Amino acid sequence: MNDQDKPAARFASPPCMAGEIAPDYFNPLGTDSTQARDVARWRRAERARLRVARGKIPVAEHRRTSQALAGHLLDLLSNRFGGARGRVLSGYWPIKGEPDLRAALADLHDAGVMIALPIVEEKAAPLVFRRWAPTTRMVLGDWNIPVPPAKAARVTPAIMLAPLMGWDGAGYRLGYGGGYFDRTLAALSPRPATIGIGFQSAQLATIHPKPHDIALDVILTEAGVQVTREAP
Repeated sequence: MNDQDKPAARFASPPCMAGEIAPDYFNPLGTDSTQARDVARWRRAERARLRVARGKIPVAEHRRTSQALAGHLLDLLSNRFGGARGRVLSGYWPIKGEPDLRAALADLHDAGVMIALPIVEEKAAPLVFRRWAPTTRMVLGDWNIPVPPAKAARVTPAIMLAPLMGWDGAGYRLGYGGGYFDRTLAALSPRPATIGIGFQSAQLATIHPKPHDIALDVILTEAGVQVTREAP
């Protein structure tokens, strides 16, 4: 996730990458305050622009893009993770025009991959992950996003999918601004392999990363693997 860009009074984003900011999250370590404000304004503007652009994608094109991404994800998991059978993979429940990989998650579950979904159980804290299956009876979590119920087993992912608002060639993601993704990665040991999922059109020259931003291991779009920093 990225730094504080919005007031903390509003919460409107997905539990996997919450869309508003925790008031104590931003730490301008080694960053000039004027520069930090400029980057924060730029990120707000880019999020707004990318969200509008994503909302204009026609339904049929969005479906084709999601299907292409799902195919690339399955290939990546097969080639680099042995199909991920027996491992915990954290997916996400798509909202706000994000690529829809739910069918792929169901196929992976059927192939023996343990699927989890991220949940915000406490504001400004790391995410937790609960097991999901195609038959799971979901409940409404924060921001009315469907999540596995409290009785679902809590697990730790070996692989995490991260939906991208924007991304750059260095592997950094522009998220919704809540800081949950970076906060979670910082808390997990060992750190899971991270795969960003986004649209090719959302590529940026840079997100102007800050000290707390954590680059992803892989960025995947409908065009295939765009960034690979190291073998997970």
